[in-house]
Amino acid sequence: MTDHETSSETSSETSAEDRKLVTLARATRARTRTAEGAAVRDADGRTYAAATVDLPSLQVSALGVCVAMAVASGATGLEAAVVLTEADALAETDLGALRDLGGAGVVVHRGDPRGTLVETATT
Repeated sequence: MTDHETSSETSSETSAEDRKLVTLARATRARTRTAEGAAVRDADGRTYAAATVDLPSLQVSALGVCVAMAVASGATGLEAAVVLTEADALAETDLGALRDLGGAGVVVHRGDPRGTLVETATT
């Protein structure tokens, strides 16, 4: 991850609202058995959860689907995001999508598939 702040963060340091995003992302990933699960909270407090889309003619990351859902629902900003993945870092395209809708300062948590957060960043 570049051009943003990162830190390690334990569950006790994560807000209750962000822990809800972890729960949503984890449940979505488990239900769909996909590579990633993600959830975002928009500026109005609405949440969106999604899984990776990997079809022959369409590939979208879980975070990309969440951002698209927020945009399609009329969101004007984002507060926070969670991505549960086996990847060692978030894709720059995902971070770019968060910045496009949320601007600077969106909290982004990356965790493992079990929901253990391993990194926190801001856009």
